[in-house]
Amino acid sequence: MDINSQVSSQDKIAHTRRPRKLTKSHTAATFTLPDGMTYKIVATNKTSPQLSQHVLKHANSREVTVLKRNDPFLTHAMDSSELDLELTTYASKKLEVERMPPVDTLAAPKLCSTRLQHIIDLLKTDGMVDKGDIIKNLEYSISVLDTLYIEETKRLFDDDDALNEVEPDAVPSEVRDWLAQTFTKSQTGTRVQGERPKFKSVAQAVRAGLMVDRLYRRMSSCGSESAVEPPTPVAKILKDVDQWSFNVFDLDEHSGGNSLRYMGYELIRSQGLISKLRINGNHLDNFLTALQVGYSKYSNPYHNLIHGADVAQTVYALLQISGLMKWLTDIEIFATIIAALIHDYEHTGTTNNFHIMSRTSLAMLYNDRAVLENHHLSAAFELMKSEDKNILSGLKAEEYREFRSLVIDMVLATDMSGHFQQIKNMRSMLSCAENIEKSKALSLILHTADISHPSKPWVVHKRWTDNLIEEFFKQGDREKVLGIACSPLCDRQTTLVEKSQIGFITIIVEPSFNVLGDMMEKLVAVLQNNNTLVDSGTQAHTILEDVEAEASQLNHIKSTNLKSLSMKEVAMVKHWEVCLAENRKKWKELAGVEDDPPEKSDDRNNNANSTNSRSTNRAISRSTSTTGLKLDARELNSQLPRSLSKQTSTTGISSLSSKHFFT
Repeated sequence: MDINSQVSSQDKIAHTRRPRKLTKSHTAATFTLPDGMTYKIVATNKTSPQLSQHVLKHANSREVTVLKRNDPFLTHAMDSSELDLELTTYASKKLEVERMPPVDTLAAPKLCSTRLQHIIDLLKTDGMVDKGDIIKNLEYSISVLDTLYIEETKRLFDDDDALNEVEPDAVPSEVRDWLAQTFTKSQTGTRVQGERPKFKSVAQAVRAGLMVDRLYRRMSSCGSESAVEPPTPVAKILKDVDQWSFNVFDLDEHSGGNSLRYMGYELIRSQGLISKLRINGNHLDNFLTALQVGYSKYSNPYHNLIHGADVAQTVYALLQISGLMKWLTDIEIFATIIAALIHDYEHTGTTNNFHIMSRTSLAMLYNDRAVLENHHLSAAFELMKSEDKNILSGLKAEEYREFRSLVIDMVLATDMSGHFQQIKNMRSMLSCAENIEKSKALSLILHTADISHPSKPWVVHKRWTDNLIEEFFKQGDREKVLGIACSPLCDRQTTLVEKSQIGFITIIVEPSFNVLGDMMEKLVAVLQNNNTLVDSGTQAHTILEDVEAEASQLNHIKSTNLKSLSMKEVAMVKHWEVCLAENRKKWKELAGVEDDPPEKSDDRNNNANSTNSRSTNRAISRSTSTTGLKLDARELNSQLPRSLSKQTSTTGISSLSSKHFFT
């Protein structure tokens, strides 16, 4: 952009009443922009009320644009400034807005309130108020409120870990240590991340064109759909892949240890993605086989290829059960399935904290930030670059960028140190009727699926728990050999598995599913109200109808707003609730802990299911002490079973399930 500037040591726009004083200490620059307008900027090293008033007077005009100012509104307390009295008088006596402070200054809200009260007083006393003045003041007030709303939204999303108000005796010390280590971010070098860009809004004609292209892909065949033919017993098991009660261990047994290969292929094939996205079937088989090798690299009891298959199936089931599969485009479905399949690729069987404390090469490479999650992504994308494993060769450049961005967002969201912040952010979106970005919704689905085994039937959950605890113990053994502190739940001598699972279900898993359920219900309600969900039983569509339906679907989805929920509410069958309750009851029996009375249990569940209730996320607060977390008390007793909080001392329970569950 061409910018011609002329800088003078004389301030030619200085206040007319005191020109000599101002011209000696200020510099003016004049800019001519391509729009034909000329702008003048005043720079000053002093906080001159006269100059500030003059600049403010012209700040919204074409004569002066202030790019950076030394503003007394930002540097002086309101009750100690002489300027405060002058502007307060101005706001309470006048009607023009030229001298009102900028909307992003500390003075703006107070003076805005004073001005509105002045207008109300005039109207009540039948005073003369010009319509134009009222409009200008209302527009100014709207700008102030918009600014406050943006700042408040940023504050709500500040990266605190939401671990507050937990009574010291509510959970044992090892649980507190594990919570601090697993579900909170390190205090060193953290900063607030900005919002990621929203999905692009594309013109209707362009969207329709893309839909035609996709329909063409559907009619095209790569000739390699049958690259993976599952044996008959495997095919029979995979018929129930969309069921919550699906047993991934049965699949692994009948497939000869190839559960991830068959699961991944079935999920992609069932959505027609091989032909739609021109995926070479042989390359897909090679990729899935290589994934299995990577998952088996460290012979982990828990973070292995069966876990990858299980999480992928759980994500798929959640999308099918809720109906949200129809909410997604082909690229988004493909990215979601791949993210689930690769989310723990080449997992080392140890936690991020282990890598950081033992200073491994991965910790050095990724600077102690989401060490394993970054490695899973990097290694998996390197795998997809191989010619014989390139499942992305059929994607256009734009599709590849969308795919990669979504996969990265989802896998990074499985870092358990961001658990409470992720839950808090989604609660804020639901309570504030904000638009819910697809990346955030899908990230929550994958994150919840990653910790979902306590929500499965007992035979599946118990087996996963045994595998996980064994993996923890192996890490603890290594930590003792290395001479570093044994991580929570990793000491074979002190860990109490039963009580740890009670706490894990109550504090982590159940609240996550409650928020997930609320999110899915509201999304489905909005989509149904906007007629963007297609009846899966209706297959007789012409090509034109398909194009119009999909283009209309994209148009509605990108403008989905939760405020329209009043039109129709949706109650979704939440299969996980029964399993969570039954599994917690069994762990209590094994731990010798009395179950809550039915009425108390119902009250707790009702509170947990309400997005407006105080959440477990506000149950524990970080301390500035070297231990990292201080559980101080007010709410966790209302979330934990009373009998557990009574029976667990500060040395008792070994902890909740764990981040190792995830990273």
